[in-house]
Order: sequence, then structure tokens, then C-alpha cells
Amino acid sequence: MELKAEDVFRPGAFPEYTYISRKSAVSNLPYEFRLNQAIKVSGFLTSLVGPSKMGKTILCEKVIGFDRIVEISGSDFNGDIDFWKLAATKAGLSYEGQFSSEHTIIDTQDKYGKKERYSLTKDKIIDYYTKENLVLVIDDFHYAPQEKRILVAQQLKDAIRRGFKAIVVSLPHRADEAIRQNADLSGRLSLINMEPWQVEDLKEIAKVGFAKLNIKIEDKVAQMIAVESLSSPQLMQYICLNICTILEMGALEKDVVNVELLETAYRYTTANFEYGDVVTLMKKGPSTRGKNRNQFVAKDGKSYDLYELIVKSIAENPPMMKLDFETIRERINELIVDTCKKPTQQGMKESLTKLQELLNEREDIFKVLDWKEGILYILDPLFLFYLRWGGDGDKNVF
Repeated sequence: MELKAEDVFRPGAFPEYTYISRKSAVSNLPYEFRLNQAIKVSGFLTSLVGPSKMGKTILCEKVIGFDRIVEISGSDFNGDIDFWKLAATKAGLSYEGQFSSEHTIIDTQDKYGKKERYSLTKDKIIDYYTKENLVLVIDDFHYAPQEKRILVAQQLKDAIRRGFKAIVVSLPHRADEAIRQNADLSGRLSLINMEPWQVEDLKEIAKVGFAKLNIKIEDKVAQMIAVESLSSPQLMQYICLNICTILEMGALEKDVVNVELLETAYRYTTANFEYGDVVTLMKKGPSTRGKNRNQFVAKDGKSYDLYELIVKSIAENPPMMKLDFETIRERINELIVDTCKKPTQQGMKESLTKLQELLNEREDIFKVLDWKEGILYILDPLFLFYLRWGGDGDKNVF
């Protein structure tokens, strides 16, 4: 059967034909081996930590298998949802309900029925998971409210001692403290830090995938795509799929990936990314309450306030997922004309703090940055990619 591009490049699903195995730079062991080893240790909880869109969930699906994995998202814990009710429901169990029973009075042979309610106990849910050899994967643990994360850690402490297998997936610098700093879980954690993808590994996705489609791609072109993918295999899959779509449209040779089509592919890739409101909010910044902000003249001839300059500096070359304050300061000063008064370091730091607070007040999609201890972490590579290539038509976000 002839493969289609959507069969080979799958940014939102398990990539059967373009799955690339990686080794940890620290242990020199494949991540598949490390995860498989971790979940086999009875009485231990596995903490899998790594940047967003790095293939953590795909790794779990590869190692555990779709027939054994039960996935929960941290966002599922909003409200008063009970942890064990959620674990039962996701595994296909009816956590609570009612059943009818019929009774006969022997002397009169009269029959009567009644309805009774039932609710599964934690013990029965744990027994079901262990009997069926299921593994609970709590993805995006950082999306759960702080009090819920603490509660989940407490619930898992007893469960893992009884053979319950669970993996908590979260971002670095964020929400795994409830797990790692829980004294009751001390000595009962298998910690796996998933490192960002290297360019050489990302290139393999393009080289393997295009080869299966009988499309030629030079190593230098694959490298350019890999660099722009910001260490994200998901983004690499997105871009490659859109390159195939452009080739199918017949504008260029159908069996060769040329450098000329890359920028178009990048812009097409952002078409379905929902970060427009995020960028608008960041550039607008917090309310000024009627006061005018200082404006700075940039080398492109336009005037920007400090919040706009921060956003613009993040999008500058080279693309980076982690920026220390000095790098941000240098980028902002480089954007401004030499004769223009520069913003102060204190003003920059205060604006970064306020920007962080502004984003934290909004929905999860707005939580794309983490300004912490003088370092700005870009939590979502798709957001940074949109910042660099998104916009209306030929115009970028600026």
C-alpha cells in the first residue's frame, strides 16, 4: 500500500513510520529502556519531566502500549473531581450508579424489587489496575491546581505500595515539586529527565519520513528545518507534513524538498495555531490606567513600548527556548536605534514580572512563559514558532 504524507508525518498522533529513538546524554541509555525499567519497579512512582512538545506522551505510548495505558490530563482535575473516580472512568469502569434487585417472600411467593446505589472503592480500582496490568499516565500535571497536585501525590503514595503503576508527566521548573518534594514519596521515585531533542535527532524524522514517500531532501535542508523546529519533534512533524502539502499542490518539483519552499511551509504551519490572542495580550501588557508608556524607536522605523520590545526580542534569531536576562537586554538594545534612549534594566525586569503575572491570570494556552530567577523559559515551542512565523498573509505578528 502506498503511504500518504499524513500516514508518515503525524504531529498529533503516534508516528508509526517516523518514530525516532533517543538516548539520554547523562546515562547513554535509550529513553525507552529507562521508562520500561522504571515502571517494572514495584512500589515506585515514575516522574517523567521534560519540555513541552518533546514527545513525553509518545514515549509512554511506545513503551506501555495502547492496550495498557490509561491517560489523564492535569486539566481534568479542575473543580471537585475525585481522583479515584477519574481513574476509574478513564479505565472504562463505572465508578457509581444503581442496580435493580428482585426479592421473593417465600411464604407468599410475593416478589418485590428495589433499586440500590453503588460506588466503587479505591481498593477495587487499584485491584482492577493491577489485575489488568494497566499504567496510569497523568499528563500535563502542571495544569492541575496546586492543591490538587498535593492531593494526587498523597493518593498515589499508598496506591503504589500495593502494585498500582503510575507515571506523572510534567514540565521542568514547574509542577513536579508536589511529587519530588513529598517526604512520603522519598526513596520511592523513579526520576527521568527527558532532555530537549538535538538537531541531529530531529533531522532523522525528515530523512526517514521523506525517504518513505520517495521525496529527496538534502542534509542541509533537513538541518534548517530541524533548527527551526525548536527541539520539538511534534513541530518537526508539522513542518514536514506541510512541506508535503505544498509539493502536492504542484508549485514545485513533487519529489524534491527545496530551500525556497521552507518559509512558505513555516507560515502554512502556523495557520492552525491559536496563539494570536496570546501575542496580542503580551504586546498590550497590563492596564496603564490612562498613562502613556514610553516609546522607543526601533531600527525598522517603528515605535514600540517596552512590552512590545520584549515580545519582539523573544522572536529574534537565533531561536532560543531559554533566555537569560542579559540576552534579553542585549536583544532589546539591538532592536533600538543608537540615538534612542534605552530602557533601564530595572524597567525590563519589572515588565517581565508583570508580563508573567498577566499570563498566569489567563487560561492554560496563555501560560507560554516562565520568568524565574533571571531566566525566561519559553514553555511552548509552538508558541515561539508562531511568534516567528505567524501572522496575516505575508505580514508577521509585528
